[in-house]
Amino acid sequence: MPETLISAIICTHNRDTYLGAAIDSLLAQQTAVGFEVVVVDNGSTDRTREVVEQRLADARLRYVFEPVLGLSVARNTGASSSRGKILAYLDDDAEASVSWLDTLHSAFEANSKLAIAGGKVTLIYPPGQEAPAWLSPGLAANLGAYDLGDKVIYIDNPGLTPRGLNYAIRRSFLEEVGGFDANLGRVGKKLLSNEELQMTELAIGRGWQVAYLPNALAAHNVQTERLQRSWFFNRGWWQGISECYREQLAGKAGIGQLQRGSERFLRGLYKSVQYISDPAERFDKLVYAYGQIGYLNAALQGLLSKK
Repeated sequence: MPETLISAIICTHNRDTYLGAAIDSLLAQQTAVGFEVVVVDNGSTDRTREVVEQRLADARLRYVFEPVLGLSVARNTGASSSRGKILAYLDDDAEASVSWLDTLHSAFEANSKLAIAGGKVTLIYPPGQEAPAWLSPGLAANLGAYDLGDKVIYIDNPGLTPRGLNYAIRRSFLEEVGGFDANLGRVGKKLLSNEELQMTELAIGRGWQVAYLPNALAAHNVQTERLQRSWFFNRGWWQGISECYREQLAGKAGIGQLQRGSERFLRGLYKSVQYISDPAERFDKLVYAYGQIGYLNAALQGLLSKK
């Protein structure tokens, strides 16, 4: 077998319905580059192991069990269990285009300063369903949608960082920063996030580059339960908590968080009234305001814990 230059890693937790398609999309990659596929089973209790074992006849595929729940934990386990210089993470409910690994590897090979790269993400809605009228482009991003156009872009705004479901990172950079921070990233049903944003901040601050690669295309399956308004409110709440944690990790904790969160909460409510005739944008601003309550709650708990 050729030298493993890139490792495709799927971190999964109880997603046996989608997992097979994700693995198959990686095993079907059209590339001459040596690669492996590592599935990190993060404490699943469904048929996850069986789904992987059905495909283990392909020598490029390996199964690793990680009992400690947490996406960042699983990603670090995937990194330590793999051999590639480039680590390409695909979500367990996503499907990679046939040239995904080839596109990612070529970009890293051509630019020694590239630390992080990710590509365009389209959405696959459940059969017979489509985007609801109240779903704004901004909230579609919470479902994984990511499209910065058809040209390669080097990112200097962390808010535009590639989506974690279609995400590649250079091993040497990941080791330089000590891996993914276990305080950020999803843990079971806790929708913590911002670990990719934090990585982009670290990369830019250390002189590395982050790129959007439109041809590194992946599609993300939208689960039916995520097309409910309640899911977006819950997602917004955890986004606020994640932002608070990220600021605390960056040394920006303190009473100022209460002021910032309150200002953003009021701004969200005000804008929801401004967009009263636009159901998508109105709901978008309400979710934003609700997320600030999560932010304020986490900020207050942080302040009280210091007393």
